[in-house]
Amino acid sequence: MRVETKLFLYLFVFFVPITLIYGFWSKWQEPIGVTALILTALLFALSGFYLAMTGKKLPLRPEDNASGEIEDAEGNYGYFVASSWTPLWLAGSAAIMFAGLAVGWWLFIIGAFLAIVAVCLWVFESFSGEYSI
Repeated sequence: MRVETKLFLYLFVFFVPITLIYGFWSKWQEPIGVTALILTALLFALSGFYLAMTGKKLPLRPEDNASGEIEDAEGNYGYFVASSWTPLWLAGSAAIMFAGLAVGWWLFIIGAFLAIVAVCLWVFESFSGEYSI
């Protein structure tokens, strides 16, 4: 987690002077922008601190080792479905639902029914055996 920690802490260090530059540029007359930049910097500091503390408790990962080899990170990364048409059907039903907000509730209900079917198909598309669809 050392790479992520450095990334977040570098972004914190970046946003602190940007906040000061923005404040001087706007003559501190715009409190919303300054507040947003301060909160952004604090968010990066909080995330970086969390990752630093969590990284101390965990063992080094292969990508944290500067002299690591590609073979060190090999292994099972999970199961991914090769291709699927179901997200297309889900996007189409979402489009029907959004059109139903403008046209009428009857179209929204039809799109919601199609979305429920598409979500169920997407969830169970890689199941096989007794619980397959």
